[in-house]
Formats: sequence, structure tokens, C-alpha cells
Amino acid sequence: MAKIARTKTITIGYREDEVPFAYKSSDGSAVGYSVDLCNLIAEHVRAQLKLDTLNINYAVATPATRFLLVKSGKIDLECSATTNNAERREQVSFSYPHFITATRFVAKKASGLQSIKDLAGRTVASTTGTVNVEQLQDLNRADKLNISVLLARQNSDGFAFVENDKASAFVMDGVLLAAQVAFSKAPDAYVISADTFGPPEPYGILMRKDDAAFKSIVNDALKTIFVSGQIDQIYEKWFMSPLPQDGRNFNLPMSAELKAAFREPAEYLQ
Repeated sequence: MAKIARTKTITIGYREDEVPFAYKSSDGSAVGYSVDLCNLIAEHVRAQLKLDTLNINYAVATPATRFLLVKSGKIDLECSATTNNAERREQVSFSYPHFITATRFVAKKASGLQSIKDLAGRTVASTTGTVNVEQLQDLNRADKLNISVLLARQNSDGFAFVENDKASAFVMDGVLLAAQVAFSKAPDAYVISADTFGPPEPYGILMRKDDAAFKSIVNDALKTIFVSGQIDQIYEKWFMSPLPQDGRNFNLPMSAELKAAFREPAEYLQ
């Protein structure tokens, strides 16, 4: 907070291709569900510091660089789709959950792949630096599936491997797979698995560890957004309406688990 007050600037890290959470729009600006939340948090920070203005600086944070950027102080908030788990909480702090999803795979319908066991002996892509690739590797070893794991730098690269038949499947959070399918050239050509690689887990906004004052302000802002019902409008904009890109619509109603998380915001510590 002292740094933000001194510089009158808050730096938000975002992903370039994580539709609809955080991505670069056609005019080059940072947009998305998580970005909207962080912009509102920034306004809350401005009010708490009693600043006339607060500049928002947007910086690209990839799956491979996001934790380093937060820990080094180069970004104040990482606002994309980052899973909160115990291992990561050793490095950084997480805000209250703002989304809940599980790891699944996408494949071409023509491949006939439906279950995780169907991936045995095949080349499967996932994005480097993510929980998803860790879950894939763990299951691969545990079940002796002999999967050849192909690492992608970004989600769009992983999906492209399936599009171009370089991989049989792409493993990622179910909601992010739905985004890749929705914006593909042939959405009807793909299927997302019912099988999951683990239980549903929440996304949170990343902050530096051991900065209790800043974390409290971030969570206070989110609690206001959630409990007031403002979150319903934001969710409707990004998951139930045509997206500001080519007008495609996720048509993804809010899950019961997410509604409960918004009614009573609480830290996820599992």
C-alpha cells in the first residue's frame, strides 16, 4: 500500500489468451472477468488511500512467469485464472475465490476419446507451469498410462496442437477449454471430457505473501462485490452474454458451488 500510495500506480498482471478471464482485446487493451474484478479492487484501493487518481498499469503474466512477477513485486495483483492450492500458498497469497472449476481434457469428436483411460499411449498437451499439467503427470504415473506429455507455452498453443493433430487431447481447466472450443473454427468438432483429473478447485487473485494489510483490502473489495450482488452483473457479462470479440456466448450458468462461495466469501485453505 505504501508503494502504491507513493507511485499512485497499481500494476495488474493478466494473461493474453485466457478468455473470458483475461485476454488482449482487438484494440490491445486488457479485458476479461478477472480484469473487471481487479479494476474494481483498484478503485477500492484508491478510495482507501484517499488518492484523487490511481493509474492502472497492465503487464503480461504467463503461467510460467506469474509467481515470479508477484514475488518480486513487479505486479501487485495477478488477475487471470490461477488455481489456489496449498503448495502455491507457500509462495504467494490468494484472495477469496472468484471462480471454481476442475481439470478436464478436450479432443476431437472424431477421435472417439471420452475417458482419461482412452488417452493411454497417446500424445497429450497441457500448459507449462499449471496445476493441470501436474495433475496429468501424476495420473499418468499412477495409472501407468504411458502418455507422452507435450508442453505448451499458452492455452491457445495447447489447443492448436489438437487442432493440427499434433496431440490427441489438451488438458486444462474445463471453463478454459470451453473458451478455446467456443472461439475455434469448428466448435462442433470438439468434445470436453466428463472425466476430471481431480476435484473442483477455486481460482484466486494472486498477491505477495505476508502483506496482510493489502490482502485485507483486496478481500474487503471482493466481499463487497460478491455480497452486494454486483458479481451477478459481471458474471452475466462474461459467461452468459456475447463476448467482446466475435460475439460468441459461453451460456455457462453460475454453478451452485460458486453461488455459495459468493454468498459467504471465505479463504480457501484446503
